[in-house]
Amino acid sequence: MEKRNSDPALKKRIFDIIQIGNKGDVPSRAFDLFIVAVIIVNILIAFLDTFDELAPFYTAFGIIEAITIGIFIIEYILRIWTSDCLYPDSGGGKAALRFLFSFDGIVDLLTILPFFFLDGFIVFRMLRVVRIFRLFRVNAQYDSFNIITNVLLEKRNQIASSVFIIFTLMLASSIGMYGAEHEVQPDVYQNAFSGIWWSVSALLTVGYGDIYPVTVAGKIMGILTAFLGVGVVAIPTGIISAGFVEQYTKKKNADITFNDVKELGEIMVTPGSGLEGMTIQEIEAEHETRVYMLLRDELTIVATGDVILKTGDILIVRTDKLVKK
Repeated sequence: MEKRNSDPALKKRIFDIIQIGNKGDVPSRAFDLFIVAVIIVNILIAFLDTFDELAPFYTAFGIIEAITIGIFIIEYILRIWTSDCLYPDSGGGKAALRFLFSFDGIVDLLTILPFFFLDGFIVFRMLRVVRIFRLFRVNAQYDSFNIITNVLLEKRNQIASSVFIIFTLMLASSIGMYGAEHEVQPDVYQNAFSGIWWSVSALLTVGYGDIYPVTVAGKIMGILTAFLGVGVVAIPTGIISAGFVEQYTKKKNADITFNDVKELGEIMVTPGSGLEGMTIQEIEAEHETRVYMLLRDELTIVATGDVILKTGDILIVRTDKLVKK
């Protein structure tokens, strides 16, 4: 009986330790750092293994890589074993299958496979790059990466619009350049795809120089495309930069409470703050504040008494005592 009772507790403890991003648990945080170190060593070995000058150390590299892969295999087995803690609504077998076919499970498997099939098909050798994505799995649970993810998710419509503009300009400039240069340089501008290669390098201000216009019309088009490229690159850059400012502002406001507001201030409705679902009238009565307006996503809402707060809302408030003065 004791063994049966201790096994679930042991499994839960191991799950807590190997679970990525469990900041409050010192062993779990230490395990995260250890795994990051192992991944970096593994990637470094794969990098150094490409240098012929380091051939005398290939044997040592192979031993180190085998040790790191062994650690990955142990971690992979532990994650399969504790998968029912990750998916408590599924049984043992179903939970294991859910993990195996999840993004994390696939990345873990593809990290291990290249070691055993490195001399096989080229696809397995290319899978060595996949191990780099394990770093994203670790970093994804921490604030720095979460901010990047939130920015991309919140600004996805604007980013998609800017990408569509880039694609349209790229297609137009490639067809135009093909029409202007094909007769003069048939070997260089063989088809519209050759024009696309040129337009990408021009619009993104890279300019490889392997394909370039020689006619007057082509050069004029090249000048216009280069100028447009500067503006095109600036569009998504500005969108993402503005998103970062918004996210850092929200993160800063998330730690502010009503007691911190001396005059005018911003209060953010965060999960677990107790403000979700409350109305403006209830907030003003309970915290003795005056709510002037409400920022929700990209909207500015008039703070009427019956407005219900949602997670992510930002309240522009002023203490009621100061208002009375």
